[in-house]
Amino acid sequence: MKPVDIKQLAGACLRVRGQVQGVGFRPMVWKLAQQHCLRGMVRNDADGVLIKVWGEESSLCAFIKQLPTHCPPLARIDSLETTHMPIEGAEIPADFSIVHSEHGDAHTGVVPDAATCAHCLTDISDTNNRRYRYAFTNCTHCGPRLSIIRRIPYDRANTSMAVFELCPRCASEYHDPTDRRFHAQPTACPDCGPGLWLSTGSVKHSNESLAKTGQDDIARAATLLRQGAILAIKGLGGYHLACDATNAEAIQRLRQRKKRPAKPFALMATNLAMIENYCYVSTSEAELLQSTAAPVVLLKMRHTDRLPQAIAPAQHNLGFMLPYSPLHHLLLREMARPLVMTSGNIGGNPQCIDNDQAERELAGIADGFLHHNRDILNRVDDSVARVIDGRMRMLRRARGYAPASLPLPQGFAHNVEVLAFGAELKNTFCLLKDGQAVLSQHMGGLENAATLCDYEHNLALYQQLFSHRPLLLAVDAHPEYLSGKLGRQRAEEAEEQALTLIEVQHHHAHIASCLAENNWPLQQDDNRQVLGVCLDGLGYGDDGDLWGGEFLLTNYRHCQRVGSLQAVAMPGGAQAMRQPWRNTWAQLRQLAPWVQLQGQYHDLPLMRFLADKPLDTLDSMVHKGVNAPLASSCGRLFDAVAAAVGICREQAQYEGQAAIELEALVTTELLAQQHAHAYPFAIIADQKHIMANSQPLPRLHSNKIWRALLSDLQQDTDIAVIAARFHLGLSVGIVDMVEHINRLTATGNGAAFQEVALSGGVFQNRVLFEQVSRQLGAAGYHVLSHSQVPTNDGGISLGQAVIALAKQMQANSNSQRASFPDRPEKRICV
Repeated sequence: MKPVDIKQLAGACLRVRGQVQGVGFRPMVWKLAQQHCLRGMVRNDADGVLIKVWGEESSLCAFIKQLPTHCPPLARIDSLETTHMPIEGAEIPADFSIVHSEHGDAHTGVVPDAATCAHCLTDISDTNNRRYRYAFTNCTHCGPRLSIIRRIPYDRANTSMAVFELCPRCASEYHDPTDRRFHAQPTACPDCGPGLWLSTGSVKHSNESLAKTGQDDIARAATLLRQGAILAIKGLGGYHLACDATNAEAIQRLRQRKKRPAKPFALMATNLAMIENYCYVSTSEAELLQSTAAPVVLLKMRHTDRLPQAIAPAQHNLGFMLPYSPLHHLLLREMARPLVMTSGNIGGNPQCIDNDQAERELAGIADGFLHHNRDILNRVDDSVARVIDGRMRMLRRARGYAPASLPLPQGFAHNVEVLAFGAELKNTFCLLKDGQAVLSQHMGGLENAATLCDYEHNLALYQQLFSHRPLLLAVDAHPEYLSGKLGRQRAEEAEEQALTLIEVQHHHAHIASCLAENNWPLQQDDNRQVLGVCLDGLGYGDDGDLWGGEFLLTNYRHCQRVGSLQAVAMPGGAQAMRQPWRNTWAQLRQLAPWVQLQGQYHDLPLMRFLADKPLDTLDSMVHKGVNAPLASSCGRLFDAVAAAVGICREQAQYEGQAAIELEALVTTELLAQQHAHAYPFAIIADQKHIMANSQPLPRLHSNKIWRALLSDLQQDTDIAVIAARFHLGLSVGIVDMVEHINRLTATGNGAAFQEVALSGGVFQNRVLFEQVSRQLGAAGYHVLSHSQVPTNDGGISLGQAVIALAKQMQANSNSQRASFPDRPEKRICV
């Protein structure tokens, strides 16, 4: 450091918040300070990164300006606060240094697990590098994060790497600010780090005897896979069950053993070129595949006969991902062909993460196990995404994305901590703190006891990681959701402080999630509203009925139902979700008396199929309202249409199967050809449901489409044509309903809304989403939709959180309290 007259120095204290720990941010700051001949220090603490710096004013200004532009690959600055520090009396150090972390309440982000960087790939490929073929190579630009952390600050002692003492060479790298492994907490090498071993019926290596590189066992594992074996492989966030994706017999055995007869399997390929042998890959899809998150990406098949159809039965898409850990890279190089990589679990349980658990639970499925001894502390499944209408759409937000935070839109208070418990299926939860929303990783359906246990583990983990102490809890209004029961129980059992509990209507939460992701501001006057179109399976409605095809005039605080799909009975209740034919029959019985339908359409296989079912019993159930609830569900409408044309008629093997296979029939060419033959929906006023403005609720009725569909079946119309006509008709019907509602609710100032927000799991359907979005755009509407947050129930917790906060801010304002009370009254708002 060159000598400088202290009188010429300027000083600044910088507070940096965001994803700035464990990503090489401090070494970047140190290098930048060296370049500008600055003095001071940088350290991690519970608030993020603190920088105190002195130097010539021009150099100091240049340093501050360059900080955001010199971020490491995994870093993200959410805020940079700069305050002047006086020179007089200051103890100015002689140089710039990196100092140890400080503990305290957390106000910083935790970085998601990241795919192996190019530098580390070079290391494991270089025969002269000491990490050649080492399966646990990483640096500050890549590797495990959330999956191995216990608490913050993100230091090695607070991770599962604490048990591995650094060897002298790794310690030297770890303490060298010029090295990319400086304070890379999981860093290791074959001399000091984790190891892996292959365990089969005949060979079980022990930790003591294994070669630390595990390279021989990786080669042996690849040999077994090529021979048709099924292996359980321990990855970053859990086990996968793997087999050769070109071996139809091995895939069929995997399906039989795992009792997964139809749901598509995910695939892993060596590189992008290999994926392009099987699928079309756009520029956007290639970028997504090669991103640091490395999700599974749904891609259109290029050839339907190059891989066994058993990978994705009745589909025209395949879910591919690229290797995201050194272990995966090394294994795929040995294979030179794609692998099936599906979650290592049984019976709907979460992925196995523990070696002994995997051997115990997967013994009836796997022929062998590729274990390692780096503990997975937190289960993180693979993320799943799809490019729709040119944008990435998150279907399952997990590895690579969680727990990265999202900034709250303008107008939301930053001093209120909120915990939202999410939905029952595809569960995530959400924390609000410091103007950020932290969405957890996907956990799945909470009706599974093991998943519920994992959910509670992650709740405790996140609240510890983010020092989160909520005074406001948000739950779904459904009285039977386990997530809601847990939230209500916490509110009731709180002893140290009263907790405010707010119940949120399911579909309002869907739309609010979309608004928050699109940075829609919270306004104090609440005059501005959007029309939310929410299409999903089921949600508990304000009137106690089941909703699922809703048109909502809404903002964060208010939600009015101004339109809906036709309500149809679900004979058998939950059984109608598993047996699509029940929904077909329920739709048809509204069309005309059943005897009349049987006479008119007696020649159809559909009618002969239904004739063998206990229709008299079902009719009695519907008539008496016993276990046959009315539901305006778009998901059940898709089930009904799919079953009518012969898709999953008897039984659906997994959630959404009927709708997914129906969508798979529709091609771009068919859409263009059948546009003039779209099935017609009708808008009918429901006199039994009166809205707040004293007008009957408009319903989108499907009776006309069933007449057209049954006629097509009689004429032996190709079911792909029928599928196209249904998708087109539904999209036109939705847009017609939007226009109808705008006219119906228009004010003296003109249109009631200009923006339309699309949410709900049905909008995972690429055909429907693109048709609706483009038609709305052509009609002059601004369409809001999801990208980083799932449109399905995986995004609901974000909506719950922002609605609860908005309502609480309004309550505080109404009671003339300027800030959130320290001890609010315990109450429940519905």
